[in-house]
Amino acid sequence: MKSETMDINFDNKQRFQRIKDAKTKRFDLIIIGGGITGAGIALDAALRGLSTLLVEKTDFAAGTSSKSTKLIHGGLRYLKQLEFGLVKETGLERAVAHQNIPHLVHPEKMLLPIVKKGTFNKFSAVLAISFYDLLAKVPADDRRQSFNKRKTLNLEPLLNPSILKSSIQYSEYRTDDARLTIEIIKASRREGADAFNYMEVQDFIYTENQVSGVKCIDRTTGEHYVFRGNQVVSAAGPWVDKLRVLDKSKKGKSLQLTKGVHIVLPKEKLPLNSSVYFDAFDGRMLFAIPRGKVTYVGTSDTNYEGNLDKIVCTTKDANYILDAVNHMFEVNNLTISDITSTWAGLRPLIHEDGKSPSELSRKDEIFISNTKLISIAGGKLTGYRKMAERIVDLVIKNNRTLPKVKCMTKNYKIHADSLVDYNAYQEYTKTLLSEDHKLTMTPYRAWYLATNYGKNATKIIKMANSKSTVRPEALLAAEIEYCLRYESCYEPDDFFNRRSGRLYFDIESIYQNIDFIVKEFSNHFEWNPETEEKMKAKSIKFIKEVSQIED
Repeated sequence: MKSETMDINFDNKQRFQRIKDAKTKRFDLIIIGGGITGAGIALDAALRGLSTLLVEKTDFAAGTSSKSTKLIHGGLRYLKQLEFGLVKETGLERAVAHQNIPHLVHPEKMLLPIVKKGTFNKFSAVLAISFYDLLAKVPADDRRQSFNKRKTLNLEPLLNPSILKSSIQYSEYRTDDARLTIEIIKASRREGADAFNYMEVQDFIYTENQVSGVKCIDRTTGEHYVFRGNQVVSAAGPWVDKLRVLDKSKKGKSLQLTKGVHIVLPKEKLPLNSSVYFDAFDGRMLFAIPRGKVTYVGTSDTNYEGNLDKIVCTTKDANYILDAVNHMFEVNNLTISDITSTWAGLRPLIHEDGKSPSELSRKDEIFISNTKLISIAGGKLTGYRKMAERIVDLVIKNNRTLPKVKCMTKNYKIHADSLVDYNAYQEYTKTLLSEDHKLTMTPYRAWYLATNYGKNATKIIKMANSKSTVRPEALLAAEIEYCLRYESCYEPDDFFNRRSGRLYFDIESIYQNIDFIVKEFSNHFEWNPETEEKMKAKSIKFIKEVSQIED
């Protein structure tokens, strides 16, 4: 286990040399898919000494792993489906994630209102959450608390008093799914793995009818490459079945894709004091979660059979969530015009006849083909580490030449220069406000930098202070430079969407700085004017897609 305490270079300017090196190797394991599952597998495998390569057809976390509700939670509603094993495993994993990367996994008190004609009555809610706490081994101080109507309204004055009866508060954790994914991929590289975004698998190669590698196209250059490995694992999320078809091994169970949508509202439009888990009109539950300058709400849950590469929020999706918000909270009637941005993603669930999208199991499933291709689908963000452990255990079991090393991720600090615990994160955030620098460091900026980058916020601030002239964009320029050098950004969207989260949580900063952001990328990669304009147009098109609701 190498566990270097500093970031290592992960700049796409050095991409060609890394590809050249990877072409000459035969890896113990090749992973297809750079979402949370693939990232977790790469880290687990690398820690156990397997030579490991991960390839992702677009950017890391560009699919499902940047489109969740951004919670590390056990899934209270899965108790209704008697998914006790799933709830127990993911409930226990919450504390592991919080311990292993404290600046990205935040304790979050969740308020469950008990309302007239709601999903839960007081008795069933107390029973469910007590069982939830028990399965997850929640410490006594963090276990559920019950509140009457008056106390509930003191905690959250926006709740609609005409339907409110009481409430229960319980403990969850909030994260940023895309940043968690990139941090795990960075950790896997520190431990010896390699990873390429914008490297699309187009076919498999075979030796004696067994998968022995992948044929890829580098989407940054159009060049074609072959990578060889003793084992290939597909962790491609919604694209798992497409790869099983390519392998001519799709049989038996298949995926059922469901779409989940979240809407983002300015904090002043829905100024919640607490995160709230509340009833919609159809038996589903939604989350409303304040974060920084905004409050986001979701998720919808509908079957999906459209384009896997373009999933958008429709008017119907947005109105479904807005109707639920307007019913549950006493706010000025919120409309589509109040939404600043949206995200929509797919859940690759396992099809079960006769079940609605919300009834499908979130448990992961592993498929092994006659060609030795291993595929994994289903599962939850919270359970990524245990999913990875099961896959790497299987890879080692199937290959007698590999060392029989047990999983080492349970107590592994993911961040390169990790904060010790959550108290240290909170203290560190305060220090960013008092450090001697030439920048205007507001409480929001300090929170934003510490929450996104951990102790590397100090590195970003030093980079900003080293600029020859202090200008309003100095901190932004340093942040972009950091993400280009250490986090494998290639397109501007990689930065303002998945590295920084600005697209959803501070979209105004993108409107104000889009020319500057694109120019920083252009200077770094030495794009010609035509490429720069193309990237700018692509960025603007994407921003419009998430900020404008489609019919």
